[in-house]
Amino acid sequence: MFGISDIPKFLLAFFLVLPVISILHEAGHVFFAWLMGAKNIRLIVGSGKPVFKKGLLEVRKFYFWYGFCSFENIKRKEKLANILIFSGGAIFNLLSTIAVILLVENKVLEAGMVTYQFTYFSMYYIFFALLPMLYPGGYPSDGKIMLDLIKGKDEVIKERTYRVLWKPEEEEWQVLDQNKAVIAGHQGEDDALEEARKIAKKHRPSRILYCKDGEEKEIQNYPRIPL
Repeated sequence: MFGISDIPKFLLAFFLVLPVISILHEAGHVFFAWLMGAKNIRLIVGSGKPVFKKGLLEVRKFYFWYGFCSFENIKRKEKLANILIFSGGAIFNLLSTIAVILLVENKVLEAGMVTYQFTYFSMYYIFFALLPMLYPGGYPSDGKIMLDLIKGKDEVIKERTYRVLWKPEEEEWQVLDQNKAVIAGHQGEDDALEEARKIAKKHRPSRILYCKDGEEKEIQNYPRIPL
C-alpha cells in the first residue's frame, strides 16, 4: 500500500529518474536518425514553454512530463533504416539498464532506490514502446511501426509528395499536393517554398520537390517521427 513514507520515492522517480530515462529514449531515436544522415535534429524534454536550449537539446518548463524528438532530411529512407530509427529508443533504454545492472553487480554503483527505479522504469519504457498498438489519438507505437515494416506494410513510411514550381501562364509560384492539385499560389519563390514546408511538415512523412526546366529535385523531406 502506498503510504506517506513513499512520497519522497515517488517524487524522486517523477522529477529525476523518469526525465533521465526519457532523454535516453529520445537520444536513441536521434542517434540512429543521425546515422541515417538526418539534419535539423532536436531532442525536446518536457512540455510547455522552452526554458533552456543548447545545441540539439531543448528543455521545457514541465521537463518531467513527456519528451520527443524531431529531425528532417534523412538520406537513407529504406525499411531497415526506419526500423533502426524507431527501435533506437528501446535499444538505448535496454543498453543503459544493462550498464546500470553491471555497475551495481561489480560494486561500482551502490544498489539503492535510484538504481532500482532506473531499471524498473526503463523496462516499463521498453515494454510500452515496443508493444505494437495505437496510442490514444491514433498514433502508432514504435513497435507497431516496426512490426508493420517487417510485415511489408511500407505505406507507414510512404511519403506524400509536394511540389513547388513556376507557372508562367498564371505568373506565379504554385504549391501542388501529391495529386498535383494546386494548394496555393504565390508571387515570390521564397513564399511558395515556405508554404510547402509548413504543409509538408504538418503531414509527415512527406517530401518537397522543386520543379524547374522539366526536372524535379528533392529539396526537403520530413520523416515520420518516433515517440
